[in-house]
Amino acid sequence: MSIEKFSYDNKIVKYFIIATVVFGVVGMLVGLTIATQIFYPAANFDIPWLTFGRLRPLHTNAIIFAFVGNAMFAGVYYSMQRLLKTRMFSDLLSKIHFWGWQLIIAAAAITLPLGYTTSKEYAELEWPIDIAITLIWVVFGINMIGTILKRRERHMYVAIWFYIATFVTVAVLHVVNSLELPVLMFKSYSIYAGVQDALVQWWYGHNAVAFFLTTPFLGIMYYYLPKAANRPVFSYKLSIIHFWSLIFIYIWAGPHHLLYTSLPNWAQSLGTVFSLMLIAPSWGGMLNGLMTLRGAWDRVREDPVLKFMVVAVTAYGMSTFEGPMLSLKNLNAITHFTDWIIAHVHIGGLGWNGFMIFGMLYWLIPRMWGTKLYSVKNANLHFWLGTLGIIVYALPLYWGGVVQSLMWKQFTPDGFLQYANFLETVTKIIPFYMLRLTGGLLYFTGVIIMIFNLIKTAKSGSFIANEEAEAPALEKVAVQGGSFHATLERKPVQFTILAFVAILIGGIFEIVPTYMVKSNIPTIASVKPYTPLELQGRDIYIREGCVGCHSQMIRPFRSETARYGEYSKAGEYVYDHPFLWGSKRTGPDLHREGIGNKNGKPNSWHYSHMLDPRRTSNGSIMPRYPWLHKNTLDISTTAAKIEAMQALGVPYPEGYAAKANDDLKKQAEEIANDLNKQEDIDTSSDKEIIALIAYLQRLGTDINTDK
Repeated sequence: MSIEKFSYDNKIVKYFIIATVVFGVVGMLVGLTIATQIFYPAANFDIPWLTFGRLRPLHTNAIIFAFVGNAMFAGVYYSMQRLLKTRMFSDLLSKIHFWGWQLIIAAAAITLPLGYTTSKEYAELEWPIDIAITLIWVVFGINMIGTILKRRERHMYVAIWFYIATFVTVAVLHVVNSLELPVLMFKSYSIYAGVQDALVQWWYGHNAVAFFLTTPFLGIMYYYLPKAANRPVFSYKLSIIHFWSLIFIYIWAGPHHLLYTSLPNWAQSLGTVFSLMLIAPSWGGMLNGLMTLRGAWDRVREDPVLKFMVVAVTAYGMSTFEGPMLSLKNLNAITHFTDWIIAHVHIGGLGWNGFMIFGMLYWLIPRMWGTKLYSVKNANLHFWLGTLGIIVYALPLYWGGVVQSLMWKQFTPDGFLQYANFLETVTKIIPFYMLRLTGGLLYFTGVIIMIFNLIKTAKSGSFIANEEAEAPALEKVAVQGGSFHATLERKPVQFTILAFVAILIGGIFEIVPTYMVKSNIPTIASVKPYTPLELQGRDIYIREGCVGCHSQMIRPFRSETARYGEYSKAGEYVYDHPFLWGSKRTGPDLHREGIGNKNGKPNSWHYSHMLDPRRTSNGSIMPRYPWLHKNTLDISTTAAKIEAMQALGVPYPEGYAAKANDDLKKQAEEIANDLNKQEDIDTSSDKEIIALIAYLQRLGTDINTDK
């Protein structure tokens, strides 16, 4: 048997580690900024690109795709080479992947604050960047599959299974959810509308968490935790059950984000059932990780790497128990739209992803630089600061979420809402927001200590760019004996195809019927397309990130119909490209905001409210939007937007695009004339605020039952 000598490429791992640390700092600083803005609106500085609505998607994208994404690639590139006993398939593809990914992140960092967004959660980036993501993901996939095919290790270890599932599923999720019709260079409309768009988005949104933040890090857990503990994985059979059941069940669970909405009940029920089923494989993986430490628990007390990983796996277990519990309708009715969900998400983000990354970095850096960790004491300090930070961050939000929900639903003995003014429920939880910021600062302080520690560690050693290794060549021999799965582990192409089929089934069974069965979305004859001015106003609403704080979905609860009006119907959203149901109520729901409804307000109220929310709502934490009153509305885009909507099936009259601006100007003049009747208002019909007011006054009026 011939022994072949080769080297592992540590340089690409180093690049991704540096990007992880840099973007981790950037993403967390943006997070601290918006955590301040949410209780101290002056921190928005009246600057368009610094407002909460524009920075929130920047924070989520920076943490998910820049911080966690780069860490994922670092972990995959390092472990894959060693598990397969070969260098990556192509150094050139590795470099293209790295620099392409960083350019995508840079494009996101520029476009999101400028207001170029699709508004779809975790998928806000516009169509040119979506295309770039697809291309770079293909580069990553070719490099990964090519490496697997040229391996020197016959069996694919469990971590490789999770890497394969990640590549295949993220590709499907991204392509399907990003199907959009370009209108301008950085403006598009989703090809899906209303209920269908919501289902596709949360099929993507839930599974982006599953297959970008979970499965690759389970692969990382299966490699780095046994390495750090110097113990074999607890159970090979459990890892098989964990993998296949997880990737099959996870893909069905997305609709649990849409309980009590206008989504058909059958889809909601499917999401709930499969979410509950998820507990078994998720906890199977958690137990497999923790039980790997059998016989090594004494080392956990001393080794900061194991400390981080144990808490990470525990946080994974907590999140994957809490998620299915939140999919139960009785609990979802209390927690959805509240800050409870923010706490739940951050237990996973800060605990599972963050701590697994920190443990991996503390293990990797000394080995790649051929030295020892500079300070175990500092690493332990980081661990305790991070742990305390997570607790101080999450507990106030859990508490605040319950307070919010109970106040929203509270009635007086006479049958009236106890807190009819939504603002009362906002000001009550401001102290919890302050505590959340304190927790974030503690966590961030630990990260700064880690960076210092890792830099000092690297300086004490010498970087090993090409790590020498040797292994027997993989000989082509007939496969004999062994279980079905053992045989499958030797056939990467067949394995990939089976994984692809497993993740495809759930999406097909949930999404296709919403298109094939007309009764899923009953039409309402009175629902009409948006006027050109309303369409422009809707795009301003999207640009400013209003959907981050306001929902447009009134659920069929007594408390919500008493507060907002008639509950929302599926047929009301048939012309909404994209849907704007939202996932958080920092402010009240707006689906019945239009004039004439229960909460309808005059044009002058909206004008003053957007200029300074404190003028109309004392104690409001909403940012000011003075630029809307100064900016001239760009009506040169109206025709293109109308034509795009027509292409998507919105029934504007033939040739309407050419004369749409005539109707726009007429409606704008009517609103401006109404505003100028007020003593303290002097505006013109060509301002952006006029279009936004037109959109807000349209909401919920198609089936208005309060007139």
